[in-house]
This record gives sequence, C-alpha cells and structure tokens, in this order.
Amino acid sequence: MTDGLPMAVPAQGLPPRVRIHEVGARDGLQNEKAVVPTEVKAEFIHRLAHAGLTTVEATSFVHPTWVPQLADAEALFPLVADLQGEVALPVLVPNGRGLDRALALGARRVAVFASATESFARANLNRTVDESLAMFAPVVARARDERMHVRGYLSMCFGDPWEGPVPVHQVVTVAKALMDLGCDELSLSDTIGVATPGHVQALLAELNEEGVATSALGVHFHDTYGQALANTLAALQHGVTTVDASAGGLGGCPFAKSATGNLATEDLVWMLDGLGVETGVDLGRLADTSIWLAGELGRPSPSRTVRALSGRTASAPAQAPASRPASQPPMAQPPKE
Repeated sequence: MTDGLPMAVPAQGLPPRVRIHEVGARDGLQNEKAVVPTEVKAEFIHRLAHAGLTTVEATSFVHPTWVPQLADAEALFPLVADLQGEVALPVLVPNGRGLDRALALGARRVAVFASATESFARANLNRTVDESLAMFAPVVARARDERMHVRGYLSMCFGDPWEGPVPVHQVVTVAKALMDLGCDELSLSDTIGVATPGHVQALLAELNEEGVATSALGVHFHDTYGQALANTLAALQHGVTTVDASAGGLGGCPFAKSATGNLATEDLVWMLDGLGVETGVDLGRLADTSIWLAGELGRPSPSRTVRALSGRTASAPAQAPASRPASQPPMAQPPKE
C-alpha cells in the first residue's frame, strides 16, 4: 500500500511465508444466488493471478443439478488454462465422472471433499462417511496414476449444525482415512465457523500425534462468529503454512444454512503483511479485484479490509492481463468444505 500500512511488526513462532489457497472463484461463487457469466469468472481468476495468488481454485466438476452456478466448468477452464505453469488451478471432483471431465480439459490438480460427520455426509453427498470414502478411493488412486496433485477437504471439523460439537478424535479418524487414500494435502474446514483457537490447536496436535504431518495440512475457516483470523493465527503458530481464503469474503455453504462467508483473502493478507509473513500477494491489486467483482455482483464486499481500502488509491491498476493467447481456442462446454 502507498501509505506504508500496515506496519510490519514480526511475531515470534510464525512461518516466514504462507501459501494462500484462493477459493473465491469456486467456493465463493458457488454460493451466489445468481449465475455469474463465464467471462466474468475467467476475468476474476486472471485478476487474482495478476494480484500474485499462486493457487486459485477454478471450478467444480459437480453435476449442474446440485451446483448450477458452476455448470459452465467445461467452458470456463479453457479460458484460464493459460495460467497453468505459473498458477495452480485445482478443481473439485466428486466422483469418477468428475475426474474424467477434469482430465479431458487438462487439469493437473483436483480436490475431493469428505465430511467428519454422518449428518453432513448425508446432506452433502447422500452417503455415509464410509461410503463417501469408498467412493473417493478409486478417484484418488486414478488421479495419482495420472500424476495429478490431490487435495482432500474435510468438512465439519469443529462443529456440525445437526450434531453439534464434533469430537476431535472423530475428526482425526476420518482425516487419517482420507490421507490414507493418497491425498497430497488435507484442508481442515470449519464449515459453519464455530471454531476457536484452542480447539484449532488441539485438533492439529492430535493429528500430529496420529502421524499426520503439519506440512500436509491446510486450514479453511468461515467467519460466522468473527473468529477466522484468530483461528488462522493459532494454526500458523502451530506451523501450518497453507491457508484457504476467498477474495472479498465470498462464500457460505448451500448445504449448511448456518454457514456464512469464508475468511476474506484481503483480511488475511493485511494481517500477514503486518506480521511480516510473506505471501507474494499485492494487497492493492487484490482489493481492486474484489471491488470490481462486487460491482459485477451488484453488492458491496463483506471484507472489512476491502471496505477500508475502497476509498484509497490502490498500488496498481485493476486491469487484468489478457485472458489467454489468441492461438488457444475456446472449448464447449454441491459440495462444500
């Protein structure tokens, strides 16, 4: 930022660098009531990359009946595929058919999504926890055979709207099972935003005790009770270096109505900049992107940092680079953490 704020004052015990796993284009837009045009989604992803984000979750190959907002996955991915190589573009796949669709378009990173609770597994996947893991097993195995990077999402790690508190040992059991399928990393999701810092550190500690390395873990917090940044800091203090966030605080959960938006990427970057933790993200460009998207959506951004910066001059123009080389032809064309 041009005014030198936030002032960087490093704190002890934090990693020097954090990778932000940006989920706004998938997890954020899937919760919008209106369907966002494919061209706007493509420009959004390019703007996020231009702001310095190196991992941008692009879309989901879920049946359009369940997530109509992402029914254009086949049309969208070719419009952003030019970013691959410089930017990781993971896509969500629910089953073998979803993996087929992703492979056909040249995707190199996929994610599967499981639940730590039976109630949400039923609501989200229409299966028990064990049945969902059995469904993912051949998907993960085939993706690994194709030399794809596989991320696992684990929902309801801290609380469930039907079951209430979720015992830590229950989460650890499902987390280990998901990792044992062959996932390269695991994102621990606070789907309804009820986690608190002590709970976060207790779960991370027990996962370590059961053999799951901190280096394989990411965290995914929702800000329902205003705890997302505090929970993120607790995870960083434990050694976690991958944090999921959504530009402008977009998102929620179509299958858990008590869930509100994701941790806003701008709020996260402001905190990390102030702590002297590197992210590679240009906060000005990122805020400009969320302000632009808010205009496309017809409503203000819920991110406090975006609102605070909206009246200032950003550090760089908001325009995005060209969407793809002219030689690359377009192609034809509900799950939640």
